[in-house]
Amino acid sequence: MDSYKFILSGGGTGGHIYPAIAIANELKKRYPDAQFLFVGAEDRMEMEKVPLAGYKIVGLKIAGLQRRLTVKNLSFPFKLIQSLRKAAKIVSEFNPDVVIGTGGFASGPVLRVASNRGIPCLLQEQNSYAGITNKLLKHKVAKICVAYDGMESFFPKDKIVKTGNPVRDNLTRMNSSKREASKFYELNERIPTVLVLGGSLGARRINELIASKLNFFKKLGIQLIWQSGKLYYEKYKNNHSEAVKVKGFVNRMDLAYGAADIIISRAGAGSVSELSIVGKPTIFIPSPNVAEDHQTKNAKALANENAAILIHEKNLDTEFERVFEALLVSTSKQKELGTNIKKMALPAATEHIVDEIEKLLNVAKS
Repeated sequence: MDSYKFILSGGGTGGHIYPAIAIANELKKRYPDAQFLFVGAEDRMEMEKVPLAGYKIVGLKIAGLQRRLTVKNLSFPFKLIQSLRKAAKIVSEFNPDVVIGTGGFASGPVLRVASNRGIPCLLQEQNSYAGITNKLLKHKVAKICVAYDGMESFFPKDKIVKTGNPVRDNLTRMNSSKREASKFYELNERIPTVLVLGGSLGARRINELIASKLNFFKKLGIQLIWQSGKLYYEKYKNNHSEAVKVKGFVNRMDLAYGAADIIISRAGAGSVSELSIVGKPTIFIPSPNVAEDHQTKNAKALANENAAILIHEKNLDTEFERVFEALLVSTSKQKELGTNIKKMALPAATEHIVDEIEKLLNVAKS
């Protein structure tokens, strides 16, 4: 059995961390003797989430450039130089066979150092609009795995492989019944259930919307699983009731999806990929406060195929009730959206990405 060494780097948000963990898990299945090292940014959520998944992680003192003029930008060059030095030390000591980057600022120094030393590198870009770190690394890496068509505008065409985005293992084999899922969340399986997702930290505007519409939902006779997010749980936990289950974090996402009839969600790449596999009617409310407005572009890619509904934050007050109620009363529209979004799914994404990593290993061996 080959004992390969892999460095995986990416983080800042769950959208960069969970794909890296999924890729590591698949590599571990194929190469049980392999060694893994994650590299993240100090003080970001990967430093907590990666060890929970059973992997070692080291942190770099790296932070992104702020998009507005701020004092924080003055320290950026110093942090970058420090991170490049530490990345060089990490790569020298660990001596990986392949380095995998899933986006986020921490992956920049590591992949730059590794590629300069001739170590094969692979990028995984989750969004329909490429992130700044991945764009800067495009000429340094051997392969770039993407989830959307049309990525030639960001990356060299000959390096692109369309694989889709890795998702959690338990979602690709999701088989929980609505009865089992409803029982887990102490809900009535005969009443329509709406799942609200704003990401692990939470989405301020979505939480404000749901809080302001609780009477509207009550009149319609529906139940909610409301993921308020870690940052907002204390503010909204008092809304918890028999029909409204407020959660800071959803640990059994497979059961939350199983209980849901309609889903309201942000449009981060990971969420879009998961919801495509789940195949439930979805209303996307993209965050307008992310780089290059990529969530809106992600949501539009599905809305254009009649695979989801897109409501812009600025239009929530005028459109939400009308759009939601129309979807709730139309089982044919729900079925149509669910069928179409499932067509967009690429459930074998993780396996395809690891196939590409194996090709790099074979080239390095030959």
